[in-house]
Amino acid sequence: MSKKAKTAFVCQECGADYPRWGGQCTSCGEWNTIKEVRLGTGGNERNHPVGYAGSVSEVKLLSDISLEQAGRIATGLPEFDRVLGGGIVNGSVVLIGGAPGAGKSTLLLQAIANIAGQNIPVLYVSGEESLQQIAERAHRLGLPANKIMMLAETSVQRISGVLDEIRPRVLVVDSIQVVYTQDIDSAPGSVSQVRESASYLTQYAKKHGISIFMVGHVTKDQSLAGPMTLSHIVDTQVMLSSTDDARFRVLRADKNRFGSIGELGFFAMDNTGLKEVKNPSAMFLNRPEKPSPGSAVTVLWEGTRPLLVEIQALVTECQYGNPRRLAVGFDQNRLAMLLAVLTRHGGIFTANDEIYANVVGGIKVSETSSDLAIIAGIVSSFRDKVIPHDAFFFGEIGLSGEIRPVANGQARLNDAAKHGFKTAVIPKANAPKKKIEGLRIYPVATLSGALDVMSGL
Repeated sequence: MSKKAKTAFVCQECGADYPRWGGQCTSCGEWNTIKEVRLGTGGNERNHPVGYAGSVSEVKLLSDISLEQAGRIATGLPEFDRVLGGGIVNGSVVLIGGAPGAGKSTLLLQAIANIAGQNIPVLYVSGEESLQQIAERAHRLGLPANKIMMLAETSVQRISGVLDEIRPRVLVVDSIQVVYTQDIDSAPGSVSQVRESASYLTQYAKKHGISIFMVGHVTKDQSLAGPMTLSHIVDTQVMLSSTDDARFRVLRADKNRFGSIGELGFFAMDNTGLKEVKNPSAMFLNRPEKPSPGSAVTVLWEGTRPLLVEIQALVTECQYGNPRRLAVGFDQNRLAMLLAVLTRHGGIFTANDEIYANVVGGIKVSETSSDLAIIAGIVSSFRDKVIPHDAFFFGEIGLSGEIRPVANGQARLNDAAKHGFKTAVIPKANAPKKKIEGLRIYPVATLSGALDVMSGL
């Protein structure tokens, strides 16, 4: 007598499970997204590879575990390797997401062409594009194609069968949303299919030491499509996005078990594919020759390197009863806090003005070192006074009006000096012990002191 198939009710948007059907998902709030999913018969473990780490689990002492570093494979793209933490680790799974047309497939095709050039066997599995389309892209990009093995397949069981035969060291799956496992009856792209297919491939990678790149789609709010468990399953998750200038792409690691997160890689798209940007600061500092009020430059610290960006602010008289406060590229709540500090400790009243602040280039600022530059831009626009082109600011502003130091202050100053900047307004605690040639430094301890310096620039 056959066993009865198990079923579950799963939200197709967020992956939340329910004991019965409902009209609205209480987890994500979406309507009519809860679907019945057949899980197959119990007892067969859905034919997954045995042991998540490649073998039957056994108890070990922590002191007995080897501390030998896992080997890495260089992709031949230093910016890509930087984001991955030095290359792709053997047996790791990398999920790369991005909007349509961002260049995910192009980036991976270039990477595996470089890896294949090192006589490392690679396999590109396409579930969306035909092999002819990929071959045409490789020809257009001028990539050597005689060592890249191709496969058009969407079943993880058949993919694993091919892997058993040819034994590649690097696998590309494009994309995880079209791949399915035969043990789940729902359609490819559903929450259960994406979760189980990614889990199957991840376990296979751990068991056989194969490095896997998975391409992931994004939703309309630019988050990865599929269940949140997809991000937990993989070792590394990176996102490829466009800047305000459509020529440039930014690669950011949102999760990395083998390196730091927040690392950025910069690329330029042309007719020969993605090219690395050696000096990303120049990309974000394409400023007009004639300076205007409201523009200030800051030095961010992204991953392991400094990055110069321009912050623009506009203060204008409110035409209606409710002044707008809009921040693009950083937290809007932080803008409100900085304005409150500016009023209380800087003596500049802006409650009746509309204020807009923007980080040029489409980059997202997550650290607080840009506080002083944001205030400088707002004060510059408020006073209609131009900040010199060769001046820059960095420093965190506290609620009591103090200017707090930031990490890697010396490296930020050195990088700005290399780019031709002559004037620095920085926290007093970040003042260098040795003079930096060609750079006038104004260390400030309070917001009022910083405003006095700005008045004299």
